[in-house]
Amino acid sequence: MLMRTDPFREMDRIVQQLSGASGTWSKPSVMPMDAYRQGEEYVIAFDLPGVSTEAIDIDVERNMLTVKAERRPAGKSDGVQMELSERPLGVFSRQVMLADTLDTEHIEADYDAGVLTLRIPIAERAKPRKISIGSADDRKQISS
Repeated sequence: MLMRTDPFREMDRIVQQLSGASGTWSKPSVMPMDAYRQGEEYVIAFDLPGVSTEAIDIDVERNMLTVKAERRPAGKSDGVQMELSERPLGVFSRQVMLADTLDTEHIEADYDAGVLTLRIPIAERAKPRKISIGSADDRKQISS
Protein backbone atom coordinates (compact mmCIF):
# COMPACT_ATOMS: atom_id res chain seq x y z
CA MET A 1 0.00 0.00 0.00
CA LEU A 2 2.98 2.33 0.46
CA MET A 3 5.55 3.11 -2.18
CA ARG A 4 9.05 4.49 -1.75
CA THR A 5 9.64 7.67 -3.70
CA ASP A 6 13.43 7.97 -3.57
CA PRO A 7 15.66 4.86 -3.70
CA PHE A 8 18.75 6.90 -2.73
CA ARG A 9 17.18 8.35 0.43
CA GLU A 10 18.60 5.63 2.70
CA MET A 11 22.10 6.23 1.33
CA ASP A 12 21.72 9.97 2.07
CA ARG A 13 20.63 9.15 5.62
CA ILE A 14 23.72 7.00 6.22
CA VAL A 15 26.04 9.69 4.83
CA GLN A 16 24.39 12.31 7.07
CA GLN A 17 24.81 10.09 10.13
CA LEU A 18 28.48 9.50 9.39
CA SER A 19 29.24 13.14 8.60
CA GLY A 20 27.27 14.54 11.52
CA ALA A 21 25.42 16.92 9.20
CA SER A 22 22.09 18.26 10.40
CA GLY A 23 19.11 18.85 8.15
CA THR A 24 18.12 22.21 6.76
CA TRP A 25 14.86 23.37 5.17
CA SER A 26 16.45 23.01 1.71
CA LYS A 27 17.96 19.57 2.46
CA PRO A 28 16.20 17.94 5.43
CA SER A 29 17.43 14.79 7.18
CA VAL A 30 15.38 11.61 6.94
CA MET A 31 13.33 10.52 9.96
CA PRO A 32 13.05 6.78 10.66
CA MET A 33 9.61 5.22 10.25
CA ASP A 34 7.68 1.95 10.44
CA ALA A 35 4.59 1.20 8.33
CA TYR A 36 2.18 -1.70 8.74
CA ARG A 37 -1.43 -2.74 8.27
CA GLN A 38 -3.54 -3.26 11.39
CA GLY A 39 -7.06 -4.47 10.68
CA GLU A 40 -8.87 -1.94 8.49
CA GLU A 41 -6.19 0.75 8.60
CA TYR A 42 -2.56 1.46 7.78
CA VAL A 43 -0.34 2.74 10.54
CA ILE A 44 2.81 4.79 9.99
CA ALA A 45 5.02 5.62 12.99
CA PHE A 46 7.78 8.24 12.81
CA ASP A 47 10.53 8.63 15.42
CA LEU A 48 10.73 12.29 16.46
CA PRO A 49 12.14 12.36 20.00
CA GLY A 50 12.60 15.81 21.46
CA VAL A 51 10.36 17.52 18.90
CA SER A 52 7.38 19.57 20.11
CA THR A 53 4.01 19.12 18.39
CA GLU A 54 4.18 22.76 17.24
CA ALA A 55 7.32 21.90 15.22
CA ILE A 56 5.61 19.05 13.29
CA ASP A 57 3.87 19.67 9.95
CA ILE A 58 1.77 16.99 8.20
CA ASP A 59 0.41 17.52 4.67
CA VAL A 60 -1.40 15.35 2.16
CA GLU A 61 -1.63 16.43 -1.46
CA ARG A 62 -3.35 13.91 -3.68
CA ASN A 63 -1.64 10.69 -2.55
CA MET A 64 1.63 12.21 -1.33
CA LEU A 65 1.99 12.33 2.46
CA THR A 66 4.68 14.73 3.71
CA VAL A 67 5.83 14.95 7.33
CA LYS A 68 8.31 17.67 8.34
CA ALA A 69 9.66 18.41 11.79
CA GLU A 70 12.36 20.56 13.35
CA ARG A 71 14.40 19.75 16.44
CA ARG A 72 15.99 22.87 17.87
CA PRO A 73 18.86 22.99 20.35
CA ALA A 74 17.85 23.05 24.00
CA GLY A 75 17.97 26.50 25.53
CA LYS A 76 21.39 27.04 27.06
CA SER A 77 22.06 29.42 29.89
CA ASP A 78 25.21 31.46 30.39
CA GLY A 79 28.14 29.49 31.68
CA VAL A 80 27.11 26.20 30.04
CA GLN A 81 29.88 24.55 28.08
CA MET A 82 28.76 21.74 25.78
CA GLU A 83 30.94 18.65 26.30
CA LEU A 84 29.20 16.26 23.93
CA SER A 85 26.46 16.79 21.35
CA GLU A 86 25.32 13.64 19.52
CA ARG A 87 21.59 14.21 19.22
CA PRO A 88 20.78 15.34 15.67
CA LEU A 89 19.28 18.80 15.33
CA GLY A 90 17.70 20.57 12.40
CA VAL A 91 14.94 19.74 9.97
CA PHE A 92 13.64 16.23 9.30
CA SER A 93 11.31 15.21 6.50
CA ARG A 94 9.75 12.14 4.98
CA GLN A 95 7.50 11.74 1.95
CA VAL A 96 5.41 8.64 1.42
CA MET A 97 3.31 7.86 -1.65
CA LEU A 98 -0.02 6.44 -0.47
CA ALA A 99 -2.00 3.96 -2.54
CA ASP A 100 -5.40 4.91 -3.96
CA THR A 101 -6.95 2.32 -1.66
CA LEU A 102 -6.33 4.49 1.42
CA ASP A 103 -8.79 7.12 2.68
CA THR A 104 -6.62 10.24 2.94
CA GLU A 105 -9.63 12.34 4.06
CA HIS A 106 -9.74 10.58 7.45
CA ILE A 107 -6.10 10.38 8.60
CA GLU A 108 -5.67 10.55 12.39
CA ALA A 109 -2.41 11.72 13.99
CA ASP A 110 -1.19 11.16 17.57
CA TYR A 111 2.10 12.12 19.18
CA ASP A 112 3.27 10.29 22.28
CA ALA A 113 6.71 9.63 23.81
CA GLY A 114 8.52 11.04 20.77
CA VAL A 115 6.61 8.92 18.24
CA LEU A 116 4.23 10.44 15.68
CA THR A 117 1.64 7.83 14.71
CA LEU A 118 -0.62 8.27 11.68
CA ARG A 119 -3.61 5.98 11.17
CA ILE A 120 -5.01 5.87 7.64
CA PRO A 121 -8.24 3.92 7.07
CA ILE A 122 -8.66 1.58 4.12
CA ALA A 123 -11.12 3.19 1.68
CA GLU A 124 -14.55 1.58 1.48
CA ARG A 125 -14.14 1.04 -2.25
CA ALA A 126 -11.02 -1.07 -1.59
CA LYS A 127 -12.65 -3.42 0.93
CA PRO A 128 -13.80 -6.84 -0.29
CA ARG A 129 -17.52 -7.09 -1.03
CA LYS A 130 -19.94 -9.68 -2.37
CA ILE A 131 -21.42 -9.26 -5.82
CA SER A 132 -24.79 -10.85 -6.49
CA ILE A 133 -25.34 -12.73 -9.71
CA GLY A 134 -28.40 -11.86 -11.73
CA SER A 135 -29.98 -13.69 -14.62
CA ALA A 136 -30.99 -12.72 -18.14
CA ASP A 137 -34.67 -12.91 -17.02
CA ASP A 138 -34.02 -10.16 -14.43
CA ARG A 139 -32.68 -7.83 -17.15
CA LYS A 140 -35.69 -8.47 -19.40
CA GLN A 141 -38.09 -7.50 -16.57
CA ILE A 142 -36.17 -4.28 -15.90
CA SER A 143 -36.18 -3.17 -19.56
CA SER A 144 -39.92 -3.90 -20.03
